[in-house]
Formats: sequence, structure tokens, C-alpha cells
Amino acid sequence: MQNIEQGLSRTTVFSARRILTLNPRQPVASHVAVRDGRILAVGDLARMCAWGSFDLDERFADRVLMPGLVEGHCHLMEGGMWDWPYLGWFDRRGPDGRTWPGLRSLDAVVARLAELDAAMQAAGEPDAKPLIAWGFDPIYFDGQRVTTEHLDQASRTRRIVILHANGHLMSVNSAMLRDAGITRDCEVEGVQKYETGALAGEPNGELQEPAAMFLVIKRIGPAGLLAPVNDQGMVGFAAMAVMQGVTTATDMVNRLGDTDLAMLERNTARDDFPVRLLPAFQAFHGTHAAAAGAEHVNALKARNTERLRFGLVKMMLDGSIQGYSARLRWPGYFNGAPKGIWVTAPAQYEADFEAYHRAGLAIHTHTNGDEASAVAIDAIARVLARAPRPGHRHTLQHGQMIDTPLFRRMAALGLSANLFANHVWFWGDQHHDVTMGPDRAERINACRSALDAGVPLAIHSDAPVTPLGPLFTAWCAVNRLTPQGRVLGAGERISVPEALHAITLGAAWTLGLDGEIGSIEVGKRADFCVLGDDPLAVDPLALKDLRIHGTVLGGRVFESRA
Repeated sequence: MQNIEQGLSRTTVFSARRILTLNPRQPVASHVAVRDGRILAVGDLARMCAWGSFDLDERFADRVLMPGLVEGHCHLMEGGMWDWPYLGWFDRRGPDGRTWPGLRSLDAVVARLAELDAAMQAAGEPDAKPLIAWGFDPIYFDGQRVTTEHLDQASRTRRIVILHANGHLMSVNSAMLRDAGITRDCEVEGVQKYETGALAGEPNGELQEPAAMFLVIKRIGPAGLLAPVNDQGMVGFAAMAVMQGVTTATDMVNRLGDTDLAMLERNTARDDFPVRLLPAFQAFHGTHAAAAGAEHVNALKARNTERLRFGLVKMMLDGSIQGYSARLRWPGYFNGAPKGIWVTAPAQYEADFEAYHRAGLAIHTHTNGDEASAVAIDAIARVLARAPRPGHRHTLQHGQMIDTPLFRRMAALGLSANLFANHVWFWGDQHHDVTMGPDRAERINACRSALDAGVPLAIHSDAPVTPLGPLFTAWCAVNRLTPQGRVLGAGERISVPEALHAITLGAAWTLGLDGEIGSIEVGKRADFCVLGDDPLAVDPLALKDLRIHGTVLGGRVFESRA
């Protein structure tokens, strides 16, 4: 990425072929004036002259500007996961612009792991060093779960850990099970076991949700979404943000310990760091722990800067739908899988939520299954009855199975929704055929229903669960296409303008930043996404293919290297 310094004490006027402001009172313009990192004027060249002399910058004369895109649910590890090999089904582009090919069979996954083990042996890496890979999801392989019988084919001596794409599961080989002390007598919830055959009752290598995965993490160290990002990962995330037009992003799970804070502050203090970050504190459990966590987050607000903002709290209720750890209401999983796992017990969730709520913090709650969403809404209603707080900005994240009655309740409570629209493409066919069945899959990530119910809407990628890219996310919400070519829930499609709002002002609303970002208006931050074409003028099917040339953050220009 390239940073081109602007003389921010002077006024710079950017001209463009077209400027989409997302301000309904002035939807388009040809020029925008910037001073001290903020928008001074929007309109034509004559309007710019009203503010006196300026430097005219015409580098975007043949480009289209729109507000900088806002990713309201992603993780900084989008830039750091590339320290480990990728095993996903879909092709995936890394921070350096390289595309990693997807693996389309379980045999290909096992073969790739064997190759990686052989390369480690050739490099003199001892068996004591684990082989860790990521991006895997067995749901694409006709419902076949990967077990120790598969992974032991790659190596019986080196510990193998593959992190599932959803971030809620991992699969390990027998060597890793032995090292972690996981046996048939292990009663930790989430440790899956063989149900039939000679190995019936033995752990099969699949570990669901934090309690089970921790048995491995404590042996190999942090891995996956919960691993702390390093400086290289921060650079990688920044590069991907510029490539995707993102100027503001979250890190939706962060412990915000001393090392984490030093990493965030060191990188965002650099003049050439191109993205504003909002890390969400990973909520601690227990009333006293929650009170201490709330005090910690409130104290961090004093360290806020233009590019680093504290004040968000992340809570989790259930797990992953495609990983069968989400909590679904009747009739449950379409294929008869067990009901799922409470990552946080509902009573504990309500107690913790109230502690953070009373402290004045904005709480973002992970709910995938509809039972989890209903439990969250019930708990929040009781908390708000005991402790009313207008303008709280609490948000349900993912909320993939929320239906119209639940959205109406959310609207009445002032809750926002940040829906995981990318699921329509990445797992829509599997939800239709395996996890939910056709009826419920038709209304997954029901953007139309949310808007019609009056719920403030954002949409997201949850990167690295799916790739960072708000325009792709918008494409998913607008078209609702799956890889098999079906339109999954035509009645839940939204328009292109509505989708653009969801990845700018809608996401900014959930973060409490709609007064600063999300539209091109006087007084707001001079954050822009630089496009080759007008997203309102192209075929909606082409939305995901628009060329992004870079970003502008606070008046500073960053060019994409993709």
C-alpha cells in the first residue's frame, strides 16, 4: 500500500467522476473539500471556492468515491491466519494478493496435510512441533465428519490440529488427543466420540466450542480467532482493508490485555496505518468478573484516538450452525443432529449483560441459532425493564435465524442487527439441504424482514470466517445466490442502496460512529472508498466485481496494491 501525505493544515479538494455521498439530502456530488482530516464541503467546484484557496487533487477524476466501507464484525486475525496453511473449500486471497486454491475433497485435505508434514520433516522440524492449519469445513464433503481415522493418515506421530472455518470447532489426530489427555473418559462438553464400530465411545478428534478446544490450546498455545495478532498480522489486515475499501473495522473478540493494547496502540499510532479499529472486549463470565471487565473497558476510553476506539463488549451465547453447535428452536437440525451448545449459560448471560449494560457500554451478542436469539432478546428485555437506557446501541451479531416476530421485538427494544449475509453464498446450499431444511434456509439472514420491522441493519463477513469484503457481502444480501445457482429466499433480498447503507451508515450506527463516518457530509471524517465504477449504475450481479482502487482515511490516500 502507498501513503500519499496531504497537507492537512490546508484545504484539499478531491474531484471525482461521481461522488455517492449516502446523504439522502445531497446524494451525489463532483467535489469534496477536506481540511484537518474532516469534510469541509461537498458539491460542485463553485461550492468549494466559498472556503477560500485550496489545492485541487484530480487523481480521482475518472473514479467514483463513496464513504469508506465499515466492517462491523470481523477479526484482526484475517491478517494473521496466513501464518498457518489454508485448507478451505473456496479459493482464498491472502494479504499479499496471492490466491490459495480450495481443496474440494477430504482426500485432498489429507494429502495436503501429508505434504505439509513431509515438508516439516525435510526442514528438520521435530515431531514435537505441531502442524496447525485453518479454514477447513467438513460440511462440504457430503456431511462426512473428519476424524482421527482421516488425520492419522497424514501423520501418527506429529500432532495435527485443523481449525474449522467457523472458528468454533477443531479436528485433531490421535497424537494430539494423547498429548492433550483426551480419552473416552473425558466428560468435557464438546468432545465428540465415535458412536458405532470398534472405536465406539472413543474420542473421534472433533472438538466443539471453547471448553473442548481449550484442552488442545493449553498444549499448543493460542491458535485461530482467539490467537493474539502480531505486527505482521496487523500489516496484513491493513493491506486487506485497503484492497476491500474498508476504512473502519472491528476486532470482535479481543482480551485487551497489556500485550494486546500495546500491539493496537503501536500500530494505529503510525501515520501510514490505513484503518480505524474498534476492538471489542471479550466478556468475562461471572458477576464480579463482568464488573471488573466493565471497569476495564470504561477506563480504556481515555486512551481513544482517531484510529483506535474502545467501548465495545462482545458476548457469546451459542456456536455455529454448520458446526452443529448453534442452538435451534423446534424442530431443530434438519438432519437430526443434537441441539447444540450454550457457550454461555442463559442465566449467566443475563447477569453479565446487565453488569456491562449498567456500566454504559455497547454490547454485541453472538447468536446464530434462533433459540439463542430468542434467549438473548428475552434476557435483554428483562435487563432494560430493570435498567432503562435509551440509545444503548446493543446489537445481535449474526442472528442468522431471526424471524419477523423476533425482529419486531428487537425494534421495540431498540436493538440493532448485524446479519451474516455471506452465509447465503458460503453455506446457503448446506443450510438448505442439511442443517435447516428448505423452509428456514429461505429466511436465513433476513435483511428484508429486519428493515421492514424497523431494525437498524448492518451486514458483515466475520473475517477470517469468510473473506473480508463489504461489497461482496452487499452482493450476497442483494442477490442471495448460492454456489448451486439457487436464489435462497427471494423475498429477503434488499436493494443495492439498502445494501450500501448497511456497509456504511448501518454498520457505523451499530458502532456508535454514525455521527463521524458512514456518509460524505460536512463535519464527518474524510473517509472514502475509491471505486472504478458506480455501484448504483452496474448490474446488481456485478456488485462483487467492482474494482477497488484504494481508500482515503482522514484525508490521507492509500492505494490498493491488488
